[in-house]
Amino acid sequence: MALVSVIILNWNGRTYLDDCLNSLNAQKFRDFEVVLVENGSSDGSAEYVREHFPWVRLLALPQNTGFAEGNNRGLHEASGEFIVTLNNDTKVEPEFLGELLKPALEHPRIGMIAPKMLNFIDRGRLDSVGIEATTAGMGLNRGVGEQDRGQLDASTTVFGPCAGAALYRKQMLNEIGFFDNDFFAYYEDLDLAWRGRMAGWGAITAPLAVVYHVHSASSGRMTPFTIYQVQRNKWYVLLKNWPTPLLLRHCFRIIAFDAAALLLSALRGKCIPALRARLHLLRDLPTLLRKRREIADLRKISDDEVAQLLIPAPSPFRTFTRKMGSGI
Repeated sequence: MALVSVIILNWNGRTYLDDCLNSLNAQKFRDFEVVLVENGSSDGSAEYVREHFPWVRLLALPQNTGFAEGNNRGLHEASGEFIVTLNNDTKVEPEFLGELLKPALEHPRIGMIAPKMLNFIDRGRLDSVGIEATTAGMGLNRGVGEQDRGQLDASTTVFGPCAGAALYRKQMLNEIGFFDNDFFAYYEDLDLAWRGRMAGWGAITAPLAVVYHVHSASSGRMTPFTIYQVQRNKWYVLLKNWPTPLLLRHCFRIIAFDAAALLLSALRGKCIPALRARLHLLRDLPTLLRKRREIADLRKISDDEVAQLLIPAPSPFRTFTRKMGSGI
C-alpha cells in the first residue's frame, strides 16, 4: 500500500498526459501510486495510458461524471494515507510530492496542503498558492496573476488548497467526505475546505512543492457553462457552510457582489445561464439545507473562529478580472 495516492482526472486531455505522468515518474519521493480516472474521453486517452504508462492504475468511466464525482470515484481506488489531486494539464518538479508531504507528516491536524502553482507558459507568474474565502462569499486563488518574486515562499496557514494540485489527509476525508458530487465542477475545493476548517482541521502552504499549470486560473474563459456552475456553486458553498450569524453580518456585501455578477453576465450577453443558476438554486434548497445540518453536526469551531478565517472582499473590478470565470 502506497503512502500517497495521486488522483488525476482526465477528459480529452491526451495531449497533456506525457508531461504530467512523466514528471510524476521522475519524483524523488517514491512511495506513491497514480490513479488516473478516465472520464469518458473520446480522444483515445485510455488506450494511450495503457500502452505508454502501464504503471498507472487506470479507472475508465463510460461518460464524463464531472470533476467532483470523477475524483470521488478515484478516491475509492486509492490506498494512500494521503490523497493528492492533480489536474491532467500540469507538470510537477521532482521534489513536488516530497515537499508537499513534509508538513503533513510534521503536523497531524493539518488536513489540507497547497503547493505553489505557476503558469505553465509564463513560469514566473503565480497561478495559486492556496485559496482564501472572502467576506463576499467568493473563493480567491492566493497570488493569482502576480509575478513570483518570492512573496509567498514562506509556508503559512491558508483557508484551503486549489484542487488542481492539492494534498488531503485521508483521515480528514473519512470524517467529512470528499468532493460534493452535486457541484459537478467549480468551487468544490472551496466547499471541501469549508467542511475541513469547520471540523477543526488546518490548512497550510508548501511553496517548495512546485507545479506548473497550463490552463491558468488567471486566463479563464467566460462560457455559459462556467457562468452557470460558478454562480450556482458559490451559493451552494454559502448555504451549506456559512454559520447564520456570519451570513447575516455579510449579507449586504454578498448580495451586492452577486447582483454585480448577474449584471456583468447580462452586459456580456450571457444572462440566461446566470438566471438559470439562481432558479436551480431555489430548486436545490431542500437538499442544501439537509447538507447544512449534516455539516453543522461535524463543526468544532466557534462563530468567532469561523469569522477569523475570512479575508476582506476585494473590489468587484479586481475580483471579476482575476477569477477563472468572468462574472463570478
